[in-house]
Amino acid sequence: MFRMNPFWEKSFYLFTWITQGSSYLSPYAYGILHRLHHAFADTEQDPHSPKYTKGIFPLMHKTKQIYSDINSDTFPVDEKYKKNLPMWRSFDHFASSMIVRLLWVAAYFVFYLTFATHWWMWLLFPITVLMGPVHGAIINYFAHKFGYRNFQVEDTSKNFLPVDVLMMGESYHNNHHKFGSRPNFGVRWFELDPTYPLIKILHALHIIRLNKETAA
Repeated sequence: MFRMNPFWEKSFYLFTWITQGSSYLSPYAYGILHRLHHAFADTEQDPHSPKYTKGIFPLMHKTKQIYSDINSDTFPVDEKYKKNLPMWRSFDHFASSMIVRLLWVAAYFVFYLTFATHWWMWLLFPITVLMGPVHGAIINYFAHKFGYRNFQVEDTSKNFLPVDVLMMGESYHNNHHKFGSRPNFGVRWFELDPTYPLIKILHALHIIRLNKETAA
């Protein structure tokens, strides 16, 4: 969809680590995982298809295993799926290490201990720790099981939410599978993609450069 220079690429790596914390996902490894999902959607080679992996927790576990193998460079990947991906492997290995993840969990615990004023707030603690996998499970499982379709595609992708502020536009999954390189995931008048205006602002500021064929 877009490109950025090495300075901004590393800046966003750091920003990704700060915002994802204990559930940090390598942009490089996740990029490969996502490309494999689109290339083999709802086939036995799909890294996360509810059609072939029954149940949300087995799906999450399988996705984690494949992602971890990609991130440790032990999963066989065709070179075409690595093309033009952001890469900072030394940082990925640091941010993905168990001790760094546990330090984030400890920081979250101290934060909750300091600011949680009611017991029910602690129910959000595991979601805070596992935000990445929780988000992934919602899209990769529910958006292939429930929702509506704007387009007939050769997979089970659906638009899970008609108005998507929770997933920042990602639940328009059927639209995304139809137009994989389109930065605006919304298609119909009520499908607001909250991320798209941010992408346009970053493009206007020359932080990223949208590809001409996907800029509209």
